Amino acid sequence: MKVRLWFEEEAKFSSGGKVGGLMEATTNYKPNVEVVANPESLAQRSAEIFIADAQKAINAKDVFYVAISGGHTPEHFFKLLGEMPQANSLPWGKIQLFWVDERIVDADSPLSNYKLAADTFLAKVAIPHENVHRIPTDYGDFRAAARCYEETIREVFGVGGERVPEFDLIVLGVGGDGHTGSLFPGSYASFDREDLACAVYVLDDDPNRITLTPPVLCAASRLIVLACGREKAEILKDILTSEPDEVRYPIHALWPVLDKVIWLVDADAARSLEL
Repeated sequence: MKVRLWFEEEAKFSSGGKVGGLMEATTNYKPNVEVVANPESLAQRSAEIFIADAQKAINAKDVFYVAISGGHTPEHFFKLLGEMPQANSLPWGKIQLFWVDERIVDADSPLSNYKLAADTFLAKVAIPHENVHRIPTDYGDFRAAARCYEETIREVFGVGGERVPEFDLIVLGVGGDGHTGSLFPGSYASFDREDLACAVYVLDDDPNRITLTPPVLCAASRLIVLACGREKAEILKDILTSEPDEVRYPIHALWPVLDKVIWLVDADAARSLEL
């Protein structure tokens, strides 16, 4: 079934709206969906955006702040970062690398988002160890781990007080329940407007997590959301054609900044959309 993307000329997030007063913003943008042929093309395009944004930021201010996610979808993209001459020629000493979220597991666990990056590209590029800011997972107190990560972010960005750091690029995915990062439906982290990083307690067998919060995501200069495969087609349709409701779909927290978001999807994931 073909459907049209939802947007309202002035979609308002207010105290009387579906988001329960979590955010006060107005947007008149519709989702910017870029469809590519297949997962390989998605990886190529992701790498091109990463390289272009890195070059732009470094030329402008001599540093590139980027946060990446884990999961299966970005794996080929990460491998390209370790293989492409354009990526290898980047001045990696001027790149500050962070993670959007992480499971509370050992750094060498196959579930670790850090390990995915380490195995695919970190060892192949000339990024200094001190520029790699993985989320700490060796704390018994998960909230203390989240505070430690927030302190690292503030130190590297040189921001204090209530200022929110502005990443040049954040790479996200989208889950089958409409989550992004580790902002899950019903979790406190989805509504945390006070912290930069938040602990996420998971009730099933999946490990607990730490994630960046919505204010950090929305402050970024650019975000790309990667979606790949037929299994993402229906949730992508629902997310992009529903009225914004970040209680149901936490990724709707991005709606006030849709002008900064590229939805990069392959043809299978976009099969239910009318573009």
